[in-house]
Parts: sequence; C-alpha cells; structure tokens
Amino acid sequence: MKEKRTMKPEDLYKLKSVTDPQLAVNGEDCIYVETEMREEENKYTSNLFYINTKEKKKPVQWTFGDHRNHSPRWSPDGTKLAFVSDRSGKGQIFVMDTNGGEARQLTKCPNGASNPVWSPDGTKIAFNATLKENESLTSLEGKEKDKEQDKKPAPLEVENMKYKSDAFGFWDGKFNHVAIVDLSSGEANLLTSGLHDFQLQSWSPCGKKLAVTADLSENKDLSFVNDVLLIDLETKESQKITGSTGNFGQVTWSPNGKYLGMFGHEREFKNATLSKLWIYNLEVGLLQCLTGDSSLLAGDYAIGDFQQGSVTPGILWGDDNHSFYFLATDDGNTVVYYGTLDGELYPALLDRQHVYGLSTGGRVDKAVVAISKPTNPGELYLLHVTTGELDQLTNVNEEILREVQLANSEPLQLQSSDGLELHGWIMKPANFKEGEKYPLIVEIHGGPHAMYANTYFHEFQCLAALGYAVLFINPRGSHGYGQAFVDAVRGDYGGKDYEDIMEAVDYVLDNYDFIDKDRLGVTGGSYGGFMTNWIVGHTNRFKAAVTQRSISNWISFYGVSDIGYYFTEWQIKSDLSDITKLWKHSPLAYAEQIETPLLILHSEKDYRCPIEQAEQLFIALKRQNKQTKFIRFPEANHELSRSGKPNLRISRLHYIINWFKEYL
Repeated sequence: MKEKRTMKPEDLYKLKSVTDPQLAVNGEDCIYVETEMREEENKYTSNLFYINTKEKKKPVQWTFGDHRNHSPRWSPDGTKLAFVSDRSGKGQIFVMDTNGGEARQLTKCPNGASNPVWSPDGTKIAFNATLKENESLTSLEGKEKDKEQDKKPAPLEVENMKYKSDAFGFWDGKFNHVAIVDLSSGEANLLTSGLHDFQLQSWSPCGKKLAVTADLSENKDLSFVNDVLLIDLETKESQKITGSTGNFGQVTWSPNGKYLGMFGHEREFKNATLSKLWIYNLEVGLLQCLTGDSSLLAGDYAIGDFQQGSVTPGILWGDDNHSFYFLATDDGNTVVYYGTLDGELYPALLDRQHVYGLSTGGRVDKAVVAISKPTNPGELYLLHVTTGELDQLTNVNEEILREVQLANSEPLQLQSSDGLELHGWIMKPANFKEGEKYPLIVEIHGGPHAMYANTYFHEFQCLAALGYAVLFINPRGSHGYGQAFVDAVRGDYGGKDYEDIMEAVDYVLDNYDFIDKDRLGVTGGSYGGFMTNWIVGHTNRFKAAVTQRSISNWISFYGVSDIGYYFTEWQIKSDLSDITKLWKHSPLAYAEQIETPLLILHSEKDYRCPIEQAEQLFIALKRQNKQTKFIRFPEANHELSRSGKPNLRISRLHYIINWFKEYL
C-alpha cells in the first residue's frame, strides 16, 4: 500500500467545499452548492449539484462554468429551482425547471439581487436588492456611463460614524431593500423604500405577508437593534413585532401561519449575549423565549478556515406545526436540536462534530446535514432522526483524502486557577512517532466570542504535516460554554483570558511528554492576534510568534475600525475619556518587553482591525532592533484566511510555516 503524504497549503486547490443543502418537500430531492478554488484564474467557482437521497446515486451537476452559482431554493411544488448566479456580471436571480432546460434570468438589478424566497403558490419570488435613493430596480441602463465616471477620483463625504465596513468597504449611498418579481411576466416591484436597510426573511403561508428585519432608528450610529417586521403585501403597511430591545433574525413561519420562529437576544451583555430561540404567537401577539434559562446557544458559532458559503438556517418547522429543528453551538460542537412549542429541547444529533448545514424539507423524520470533523473537510449526510443513523450522500474529497494523511485532534479538559472548566484540543503531528520530541504551536481564535470546534482546519493540518503539535483551546470569552463564560472576558482583555491560555500550555507540557518545552510557538488572528501580541509582551516562553490581523493599540482602534467606537466600549468597557485604561490593555504599551521573533501579517483593506495597528507595532519593534518582519497583503480584508484571493491564502500559510521553521 502506498504511503500517504501529508497536507500542504496548495492542497486548498484540490479540496472542495459542500454547503447549503436544500431538501425538497418530497423528502428525497436535495440540491447543494459545491465550491472550489481555481489556481489559474485565482478565483472561486461554485456550482449546484443534485442528489436523490433515497436512490443515493452519484450526484448530478446542474450548473456549469467558472461562475458563482449559489443560494438554491426549491419552489413549493418542487418543479422549479431559484438560485443566484453572477454569470451575467452582478449576482442575479435565475430560475430553472427541475425537469431540465436552460436557466432563465429573472432579475436585472443594477447592483445585483440576492436571497430568493418563493411565494407559497410558486408564482413569485421575493429577493433583496441594494439601491441608491431613486435608483431603478429593473434597469441596467446608465451603468456603462457610471463606469466611465467611476474612473475619475471623487471625494467621499462622511457624516455618519458607520460609514465603512470590512465586508463592503466605504458606504456608497446604497440601501438594502426587498422586492418581488413575477415569474410569468418578469415584472419586479419594490416592497420597501426609504433610508433604511431591510433584510428579507420569509413569506407567510397565506401568501399575504413577508417577514423582514430592519433597524428603523433615526440615529443608527448609536443603535444596535434589529427588529422583526411583518409587511402586508397589499397595503405595504408594516407591523413591528419585536420591541427594539435587541437583535433578531432568521425568521420562519410555521406551516399553518400561526407562529413565527426566530433567533435573537436583547443585548443584556452587548455583543457577548447568547443568541436564543424565540416563538411569536400571531394569534395573541406574544413573543416568548424558549431557551431563556438554558446555556444553549442557537446557531453555528464554530470557527474554521475552509467552508465557503455555509448557511445556518433558523427554526425548521415540521408539518405538525408543533415541532421543529435547529442548529446549536455547545461545548466545542455544533449539533442538531429538536424542539416543540411546549418547550421540549433535546439533541437529535449529538457527536464530536461541526454541523454547518441543515435542511428538513418540512419533515420531522429525516434531514440532510453538512458535517465536518478534524479529519473530514465536510460532506453531506442523510440523518434518520428516529434512529440517529447517518447515510453519507457525498464524497467530494475522496480523491485527495486517499493520498493525504490527516492529523486527528484529542480533546482535553482542565480547570483554570479560579475554578473555570476549560476545553480544548491537542493535535499530534501527522506522522507522530512515540519517543520523539515535537515543537508545539498554540493557536488562538478571533472574536473573542467564537468557538474552536471539532471541525476541519486547513492551517492546523499544514502545521501538523510539518511535525508540529498544535494546541487550540476556548478561553473565557468563547462561545459554547454558557453566558457567564462568554461574558467573562469583557473588561478583562489580557487578564484571566491570558491566564487560561498559559495554564493550558502548562497543562499539556505536564501531561504530554512528546512536546519539547523549549520549542513553543504562538499565533492567532483578530482577537487571537491581540492575544498573540499580548503574550509576547508578557512572557518570553515562546521562541516564535505570528500575529495576524491584530489589535495593538485600543486608543487608535477606537476611531479607525469600522466597529471601533462601540466594540471598544463594549469589550474594554472604556472610551477616549479614559485613555489610561485603553493603553493599559494595549499590547503596544508593552512593546519594549517583546523579545520573541514576531512575524506581523495584515491585509491592506482590513477595516475591522485596520493595518495601522500592525504598522504601529512593527515600527515600535523595529526602532528597538527587535526581530520582526511585516507582510502586507494587497486587495485583502479581515477575511483573508477564510475567503481571500486563493494565491494570497496560500502565501499566508507559507509565511506562517516558514517563520516557525526558521525560529522553532
């Protein structure tokens, strides 16, 4: 038998991501999205694939080419499929007959269309479109002229604090609106208007209303709410059913139209508040939280660096109008939960795994789930709910996994010095041999309100392939371990969270004799970059460090980040009136103490943690003749490691690997 090789960065070009499974109402037909990276074109391509879950034959490709085809949604009777494609330039809504034939372009919006939602009778599709004030919905006329004008630089007038975002760049005057297009005539009409953003959620079973979410506050710079609105399609009048107390979304109707299910919270702990499960009774006008006393976190909050376009659905109702399924984040896993209107909640699929996709087709006996594990980049499975059995439906990464040896991760549990239970994993080198000593690299996730999980992580596999052990834990501030745990980091950055990580390092050194205690490395991104900076400013135990998209100075971060002023107030619990506290929590304040060789990686267009954070740290270290190097990634934002240009993602991994090779 041929010996398997180990993983390398370039294998991202061979791996395929399968996401967003959609099971039709017949419980058999399933459509999903398969995404891959193209090396020559340096881009991502996505296509739709069909599989019959009963026959379990080889999947059939339904769209082709090097475009992005995604967001597939079955018509209510299963005879048609709507999806989004950028084959004509901007992403637009297309419809195809499931019996065959060419897809037909349904929208021609000037800035693209997204998020298709079918009407109950299958004659119309609602969607989202971004438009400037008074911009036409259905015409592309004038766009060529706009392109010519765009070649000339123009000043940007800024009056609001929320004028930029890491995802979209500088705000250009567009608002997100809801529209409806008729399938037979192709006529499209706007449902919402004004200077607000509306996000389409779902269509009522009676066909008369749409559920949308929006923040209708006048001063959005100081507003952080998202309300659920019900819009009457005939009168266009809206009814707000949440009380502007928090953030709600992922709204779905029960089949009989009597209930709305949603995820959300009332911001009791700002952005550290657990997302809960809510039911709105339309007959009596009552909103009730079903998970108020539970530590369960509704949704998928696992951190990864591989899946493209994964979708977390809201409550998926059964046809009995009483029971439902949803995804939840819990103790290093994401799991499928079953619930009822009576308040029953229990796991329907509980294992060491990351469930990053779920679809039931309105059934209660089966579901299609997308699952990843440390040694499984991700595949689709048919879940038989009554037995808990899984039938594998796809095997898109079979070829590469036949030739590559992946490292598995072993869970570990320890207690912090102040009595908190800490959970994490140790990953041995891919070709581990008993009796040998190996260097250890500590990985720290971003957020900080996120969670490492039992999922595939390409960066970890590339490090394990080269003989490194990898330690990754969920320190306080992480999701998945209850409200008190996730809130514990606020106001204490660099305090007990730092101790959690260092105590985990001590734990593995005491309990795993294959680790060389004199060859320790550390890396992380975003909050993990902050913590990497903090660690090397407070200890010399690490021989090499790589900080990525990091925070170094909370004083300047307050004004330059797209979330700076409010994130700083929420997380550090301070503002510019107390720069002493902001400086106390800033790694830059301790630059003089940094002796560890530090590689600084940052994206030019990172508006979440702007590149000036890296520039300040680099100059401070270089001026003191410290061992450091600064790598700037062009045309990349905060999401470089997850969805950046393929060549830059590969380059980033090589920079990390080579730095540890040199200094470990």
